[in-house]
Amino acid sequence: MQGTNEKYENVPNDELKIKINSNDNPYPASDIQQKFLQPRRLTSYFVVLIDCGSVTYKLDLQDITVTSGQLLFAMPNQIFEPPTITGNLKYFKVLFDENTLSLLPQYFPFLVNPLHTQIINFDAPARGRIKKVFEIINQILSIDKHSTDSEIKLAYLSLLLSELNSAYFKYEPVTVVNANLLKFVEFKLMVEMHLVEQPSIYTIAEKLALSTNSLYRLVKEYSGTSPKDFFTNRLMIEAQRKLRYSNLSVKEVAYELGFNDPDYFSRLFKKCTGKSVSAFLARQDSSRS
Repeated sequence: MQGTNEKYENVPNDELKIKINSNDNPYPASDIQQKFLQPRRLTSYFVVLIDCGSVTYKLDLQDITVTSGQLLFAMPNQIFEPPTITGNLKYFKVLFDENTLSLLPQYFPFLVNPLHTQIINFDAPARGRIKKVFEIINQILSIDKHSTDSEIKLAYLSLLLSELNSAYFKYEPVTVVNANLLKFVEFKLMVEMHLVEQPSIYTIAEKLALSTNSLYRLVKEYSGTSPKDFFTNRLMIEAQRKLRYSNLSVKEVAYELGFNDPDYFSRLFKKCTGKSVSAFLARQDSSRS
């Protein structure tokens, strides 16, 4: 506990990047609200608890519906498209950045989403506790504001993330200290760090101190796919992001993602997504009009 207090001590409130919105604390003005409703690449972690109602968000071009009692979380760099909030929806949203997360004394493996689900479900007792923590954070950040010391804000954020981490892994046949799971998390992080370099599977396995066969079994266990397909699928998600949200040409996107042959990139895109690059771009243009 002493280490925790030392970790929280002397952190100015203005250095904490934690925000909360709820029915009682919505976006303050229509122009600001409209800005937040635009598709964007997240720069912070995003967590929303749906207390009552149902709503559909879009993450990385995929629709994700969240209903009463469920929680959705998203990570930095994901493409995020929020819905228009309806009047009968009750919710709590919390956003916090990497710097704020680094001030916490504990690591939360669920935040890299090793099990490929961004929805968390709870049993009744956990749901009650988590709602109370959200209510306290809402009071601290939107009512008490700067009158609350930073260590209190960080303590409740840590408590919330601990609850979410426990619930994320609760119904899965793994534990957060499982060595294979932690190695898979390392694999996912390596994919993110070296995405455009497109290293070979042998190189990745070597960096993880694994044989290629061991890496295959590991990735297959936690993702249901091979390391090569996992890497390719992640590349194609990034390709869709760039094609939709940048002004780059198809050739420029191919080069940015590490492809020396734009024609090969286009063929791979169609193979993985089921549609050609031109068809994808045409669909995006029609949805904007």
